[in-house]
Amino acid sequence: MHWYVDVLKKYAVFGGRARRQEYWMFTLFSVIVSIVLAIIDAVIGSSILGIIYSLAVLLPSLGVAVRRLHDTDRSGWWLLIALVPLIGAIVLIVFLASEGKRGPNQYGPDPKTADAF
Repeated sequence: MHWYVDVLKKYAVFGGRARRQEYWMFTLFSVIVSIVLAIIDAVIGSSILGIIYSLAVLLPSLGVAVRRLHDTDRSGWWLLIALVPLIGAIVLIVFLASEGKRGPNQYGPDPKTADAF
């Protein structure tokens, strides 16, 4: 749960780097919350909870994705590749799932070594 809360605390931080674990744990928890809210919305016959949640996590999701791309030594502008139908989403998932660059890069220190201390 702390991975989710940590991303929310840095909700508009687009600088720095994010580990794979931070990104994927946030994504997993966010999908679980979305599913639960979709069930609740279906029961009450509305979609307001899902919309509110989606808007609430939009900036944190973008921020952690940009930081994740920074960890792989890519610019955050690579998020726009998802606009290319099918292939863009696959390429973006590969980028987000690949291991980050060891050691410091132009976006900051290695988050794995920073967590070790």
